[in-house]
Amino acid sequence: MSAKKQDLLAAQLRPLIARLIRKLRKLSPANEQLSQSERSVLVLLDQYPQLLSAELAVMEKMTPQSMGQLLQHLSTLGLITRTPSDSDKRKINISLSAAGRERIEKVRRERDEWLSKAIGSVCTKEEQAILQAALVPLAKLVDFE
Repeated sequence: MSAKKQDLLAAQLRPLIARLIRKLRKLSPANEQLSQSERSVLVLLDQYPQLLSAELAVMEKMTPQSMGQLLQHLSTLGLITRTPSDSDKRKINISLSAAGRERIEKVRRERDEWLSKAIGSVCTKEEQAILQAALVPLAKLVDFE
């Protein structure tokens, strides 16, 4: 494929992916009361069993003060737990609570159900096969540095 065709493909693909992501984010009633940053912190805590507030602040490129406020809100909602570190009682480990894990699972389920219904409703069997085949190159794009 020529560089010009690659540029055109990129220009067509980018807004479609962005719109799909925005649509998926809006679809979940379980996520309505959370900001994008709060949702992102919950996802990080799902990936890493426990993190320090300072680690989360660095990962999210936030000030420690802003992260503290964000964590306070998540704690008030019962979505995270705070436990003193075994090795250093001055440090507080942040992790997902059972309610936080349930929230993430519910959001993912809602998004998967919508996407599955959309694929089944608007895509032919051939188009569904194309989407299946596109998973490998899309994953490569996600992993590209």
